Amino acid sequence: MDRREIVTRAIEFRKPPRLPFWQSIVDGVPNDICDCWEMDRQKNGWFFDPNCWPDRHKAYDDWGCGWEASDVENMGQVKHHPLADWSKLDSYSPPDPKDPFYFERLDDTMKDAEDRYVVVTSHFNLFERLDMLHGFSETLVDLYQEPEKCEKTLDMILEWKLEHWGELHRRFGDRVNGLFVTDDWGTQRSTFISRDMFEEFFAPRYRKMVRAVHDNGWHLMFHSCGRVNNFIPIFIDIGVDVMNIQQPQLYGIKTMGELAAGKICFLTTADIQKTLPAGNLDEIRSEITELVENWSTPDGGFIVFNYGMGEAIGVSEEITEEMFREFARQKDYWGGA
Repeated sequence: MDRREIVTRAIEFRKPPRLPFWQSIVDGVPNDICDCWEMDRQKNGWFFDPNCWPDRHKAYDDWGCGWEASDVENMGQVKHHPLADWSKLDSYSPPDPKDPFYFERLDDTMKDAEDRYVVVTSHFNLFERLDMLHGFSETLVDLYQEPEKCEKTLDMILEWKLEHWGELHRRFGDRVNGLFVTDDWGTQRSTFISRDMFEEFFAPRYRKMVRAVHDNGWHLMFHSCGRVNNFIPIFIDIGVDVMNIQQPQLYGIKTMGELAAGKICFLTTADIQKTLPAGNLDEIRSEITELVENWSTPDGGFIVFNYGMGEAIGVSEEITEEMFREFARQKDYWGGA
């Protein structure tokens, strides 16, 4: 069975022979997924690595959002919001979603995929792009005070994403197996907005996204940070295939398992906020066992994730390697197919 099939079976709960792994960095540990980030590279110079920026500490992306980064390795954050003033909305235009620039490097990346499952990453979707354009706190206020402007902006973002992904499908078709999308939704305690507001503004638009991705023959993988337990049933209902969450202690490992195990595939890691930075190998191994026991099933539903940028979260490469080794020790937990 090739690596693509192992990942697919895990996502679809069709009894994979072992746990699959997202970009393992350890010799002897499987590396099952080819992650293509290049579609996120911006003509204005912004990318996830500030060393690629025209100015090491400042750059603009193609949407006009101004990013800043510190000296510690990290992706930076938006400090300048082109739609901070709603009066600019009517004259605002996003970049061309079909611009060849976004796609021209993917072919070389996919050529190296061999028999791995190919994921194309598309960051900053509905909420993230809205708050980057307008400002985070301003967005939370204006979902109440200026709902029509928020909805107009969300529809613009949605249309752009669907055209962008449509062009990806036109160019690469079934060479792509999954699409990885992001929207951070949680604080340490709960989600930014109520479940009712989420269902009003965001769930119907996510449903359109999921439908478009499935119509292309791909799985949809959704990343969100924070305690997002409240939204997990909605993501399941709208058809999200894989949930990438990286703070198991925050959700409650048993709580999340009872909520969603067997209903959605988890793409996850030992806790990036508490367990891994603490560096206690016994605690890391214990948590990994608890994760496999509570979040995976005999039919699948679990993929080991490489969170990346260890320096930004205070995790050494040695700890990351040991995490992968421990997951590898657990890879046959359910006895295989």
